Amino acid sequence: MSGNILLWQVIVLTFYSMYQIIDDLTFISSLAQPVWAGLITGAVMGDVTKGLIIGGSLQLTVLGVGTFGGASKIDANSGTILATAFSISSGMNAQTAVAAIGVPVASLMIETDVLGRFTNTYFQHRIDRTIEEENYHAFERNYLYGAIPWALSRCIPVFIALQFGGGLVTEIVKVLDTKMVWLSNGLATAGALLPAVGFAILLRYLPVKKHFAYLILGFTLTALLTTVFTNVQTLGTSMAKVSNSFSNNFTALPMVAISLIGFSFALSAYKRDVGNLPSSTDSQQNGPSQPEQSEPKNTKDEDGEIDGDED
Repeated sequence: MSGNILLWQVIVLTFYSMYQIIDDLTFISSLAQPVWAGLITGAVMGDVTKGLIIGGSLQLTVLGVGTFGGASKIDANSGTILATAFSISSGMNAQTAVAAIGVPVASLMIETDVLGRFTNTYFQHRIDRTIEEENYHAFERNYLYGAIPWALSRCIPVFIALQFGGGLVTEIVKVLDTKMVWLSNGLATAGALLPAVGFAILLRYLPVKKHFAYLILGFTLTALLTTVFTNVQTLGTSMAKVSNSFSNNFTALPMVAISLIGFSFALSAYKRDVGNLPSSTDSQQNGPSQPEQSEPKNTKDEDGEIDGDED
């Protein structure tokens, strides 16, 4: 046991760290996302709310982060697991845990990701040899063996940190809460700002200029509806205190409602674009068209936005 983290919790979270990287590479069931890592770790540690706060914060932080080819990216899932576990076990503030543990761990895990990719090449070369020998049973085995380096690249550091790092984290929390309160407050502020950084990175690479109207519309609807329903909730709470017979429970507008509003606009735009496409019948009536010069795709405009095949 390390700190307040029980052995069974260490084992469960270690196995989840192994699964999440395999899921991210193969099944892609979304269980390898930081918000799910926060939910699962919070459930294992006994505080789902704090787990969702940490997982949601790191999910928003990496919204605009992606990889191409063999590039490695920060492992926000492992960072979420450790930040949530240590935050709950030591009583650390959720936003402080995001900045002090989640982001640094996610960045350090780049090194283990590179190591996992490097050792995986051993099985790749064996697969090449089995293909030449037409030994397809060996091909299948080595394909499955390739998951071992990926799993170990996550489970080993997560297990060591959970099993032996709890005492150190507890002592750090004591120091942050007593002698270095200013640093603790700074880390909490930085952790709260990280989701905004993620949004900024995402907007930097989205075609915002082309769909600027939808951006304004979505922001305005969210702000207005949040204000309206917050006021309604406050009014209902006040009336409940005045009259005991008033038992209605006012809640804020669920995010699913806001998502459906955005989906409706996206669906209408999709139908409009599809309706403007020429049909195959029109193409046959007009005869063969002259070949047009192809234009380069995925060009970058002067503001740095990447324009794809959206029109």
